[in-house]
Amino acid sequence: MPSISEKGWTVTSEKRPILNAAEIDAAEARLGIPVPEMIFGNNIIKIEHEASGWNIVFDAINALDLVDKTGEPSGLVVAHSKHWLATREETAEEEIQIINKPFDWTYSPKYLGDVHQGSCTAAWEQCPEPLPLDKLTRPDPILFFDDQVLFEDELADNGSAVLSVKIRVMPERLLLLSRFFLRVDGVKFRIRDTRVYIEFQEGLVVREYQTQEEDYDKVKKRVRGALNGDYGQFLRDINWVSKNMPTNEIERQKMVVS
Repeated sequence: MPSISEKGWTVTSEKRPILNAAEIDAAEARLGIPVPEMIFGNNIIKIEHEASGWNIVFDAINALDLVDKTGEPSGLVVAHSKHWLATREETAEEEIQIINKPFDWTYSPKYLGDVHQGSCTAAWEQCPEPLPLDKLTRPDPILFFDDQVLFEDELADNGSAVLSVKIRVMPERLLLLSRFFLRVDGVKFRIRDTRVYIEFQEGLVVREYQTQEEDYDKVKKRVRGALNGDYGQFLRDINWVSKNMPTNEIERQKMVVS
């Protein structure tokens, strides 16, 4: 289990194979919805303040537990949803009962990570200041880096839904990015980013949540230089898509952990 400790903080990353059949059954029983095609339910990234035990954890199961289970909040084309559900229906009656429960079939969570306070008594407060790009763009050495997928689903060949987490640790600070990316072909793009920025010496933790959403055709029209009309190389590039969509919402909080 790769980990690093730096100035009173420890980062732990655990990568394991996709869930087996028994683990999938247990996850679906807990969540009440069918899980994505590829779910790395035992993968985690954890950041912990050693003195207080305060920590924030990112994992697939807790993210999926935030998926809406009450209907069609995405507002996307219902036909796509029914097509997706049809691909999952098996003969087992209990599985059909689970599948037929209404839920957000795009797996779009508002996932900020799971915080455990330990002995820390600090609370989140609003943070008007943006993340310090001047510090984050310095050529500081990267002491630790990890990038892992928590879940992925191709939505019955209608697109892609992916939740990934990456982290880089520098001598004085770290930055984590949890990114949910949704592409429903011909319909919609959606990105939900959670960034966690920590200054080790100060104990300053900043958590930023940002959303982007745009109609598929509007993003497609922004493609320039597609060879032979091959738009796919751009529309599958998450970074390109992000740069070509408006930002809909930004929330930012901070606390000083001690």
